[in-house]
Amino acid sequence: MTRARSGVLAEASKLGAFLRRDFLVRLSYRTALISDWINLFAQALVFSFVSKLVHPIHLAGVGRTTYIAYVTVGIAVAGFMALGLARLVSAIQQEQLLGTLESLMVTPTTASVVLLGSVVYDMIYVPIRTVVFLIIVSIVFNVSFAASGYVPAILILATFIPFVWGLGSIASASILTYRRGSGQIGLVTFALTFTSGAYFPLALFPSWVASLARLNPIAIAITGMRAQLIGDAGWHDALVTMAKLVPFSAITLLLGLYAFRLAMRRERRLGTLGLY
Repeated sequence: MTRARSGVLAEASKLGAFLRRDFLVRLSYRTALISDWINLFAQALVFSFVSKLVHPIHLAGVGRTTYIAYVTVGIAVAGFMALGLARLVSAIQQEQLLGTLESLMVTPTTASVVLLGSVVYDMIYVPIRTVVFLIIVSIVFNVSFAASGYVPAILILATFIPFVWGLGSIASASILTYRRGSGQIGLVTFALTFTSGAYFPLALFPSWVASLARLNPIAIAITGMRAQLIGDAGWHDALVTMAKLVPFSAITLLLGLYAFRLAMRRERRLGTLGLY
């Protein structure tokens, strides 16, 4: 038991090295960091003008709100999803391109730690980015978010993180095996996001889309966060939303880790781990 615990602690201690590395890399590319925030606010600015064309009557079911408040939550979660996926996939691709993936995998480091280490920086940065974005938009565009809803919304977002990590792990396994696949990943992300009600109320979609949205974790997370930030929901509703997300997050995460381990095992057997 003591030896197993020491092994777990030794593996966990490596995450600090991954975190420090990615922080220094991001810090050295300040233009990319600034561009990310500019793109985020550009979306909010565009939708602030679109909101002038949307009557609040079409937003029934989410409390008294405006379209800019409605879509801001969607932008935040959709951006969280896209960025989380892209960063994990690009991290694996970068390791392959630099020729460091094979060197990394010959060290006594498990595949799970490599995956977690690749996203540990983003698991800290992206939720902070999401919350800061919501606060700034509420000030700049005079959007009213319920102060009591921030903590439940953050917990819903935290429950959603393993789902994003699981999808990213599956995408990374695809990249390891086929060396390509970013286009298909982008298509799947777009389909999940577009049909989640992130930008438009699901009532405007065909009824079958609204039915499928009940099984879309992104839609569940966005609806739950909207209920907390611009609706009249309380802790009970937040717990119900998290209970709905847990099975999706757990299954997707386990499938992702399994797929990545299979891909790593295959590449090691073929001796093509360092090829891209």
